[in-house]
Amino acid sequence: MTTQSPPTVSAEPAELAARILAQLNGDDRFILGLTGPPGTGKSTVVTAIAEALHPHRVAVVPMDGFHLANTVIRGTALQQRKGAIDTFDAAGYAHLIRRLHQRDEAVVYAPSYVRAMEEPIAASIAVPKDVQIVITEGNYLLSSEPEWEAARAAMDQVWYLDTPDHLRLERLTNRHIDFGKTAERAAAWASGTDENNARAIAQTRDRADLVLQGT
Repeated sequence: MTTQSPPTVSAEPAELAARILAQLNGDDRFILGLTGPPGTGKSTVVTAIAEALHPHRVAVVPMDGFHLANTVIRGTALQQRKGAIDTFDAAGYAHLIRRLHQRDEAVVYAPSYVRAMEEPIAASIAVPKDVQIVITEGNYLLSSEPEWEAARAAMDQVWYLDTPDHLRLERLTNRHIDFGKTAERAAAWASGTDENNARAIAQTRDRADLVLQGT
């Protein structure tokens, strides 16, 4: 049996915001996931969508807040693969998304990730109960591993951001340089660790509800 590929649309923020609004059901909370390989521009697209949704209240909850802390991976094999799927607290992320879906707490606090420190910061994003739209973004939202599937089950939709490889690699390299790596080390990390992750993530593309064509 062949699997039908999801439809592809432009990553135009106003159009994507309109898609979200069209799917709201009364006052029910809508949770959208945005995934794709590293360097595709997920954070940029999510920020633009959130701005386009104004005046609706939107909470953005990044999966990166569930990076294992450097104190956990330092001195282990995981340190050289930071960003790989097994360097995240997947069960913790799934638990958070379920809490956000249940919407039975006055406020849920989520962690963020500070790239300048390369560390997650606990309880730094507040999501009050009256926030109707929650957007979460990260690399592994469509993984078939049990913890990630549990998180996916608590989302209404997951969209996949597809960006040309040459742009993605250029952005990744520049980002690594901006946060302290040498040009040589940045290029090696982008084409090595990051690219290994990107290939695995690309295999989940057809599990998305929608594919966004990034630039």
